[in-house]
Amino acid sequence: MVRLPALLLGAALLCLPAAAWNQQPTQDNGGQAKQDMKNAGRDSKDAARNAGRGVKHGTKTAYHSTQRGTKKALNKTKNPTKGAANGAKEGARQPQ
Repeated sequence: MVRLPALLLGAALLCLPAAAWNQQPTQDNGGQAKQDMKNAGRDSKDAARNAGRGVKHGTKTAYHSTQRGTKKALNKTKNPTKGAANGAKEGARQPQ
């Protein structure tokens, strides 16, 4: 009875080094991690560039739209303002 556990323990100790030798060697992932960090940096840089270009485009579009709207409003109100001023003068001359 006492010999059975000792036999199993001995067998386990004999097989343990064989199992360790059969394992694949670990690869150095330091190079891969470094490349991943470089790629992440480049992606961040590209994202910032694209965001900046989008802001630039939106700013230019808003500027030009405001400019067009201002000119349109100016042209629409230019002539009626003169007419309204003249009508006010006539109304002041001829009170009701």
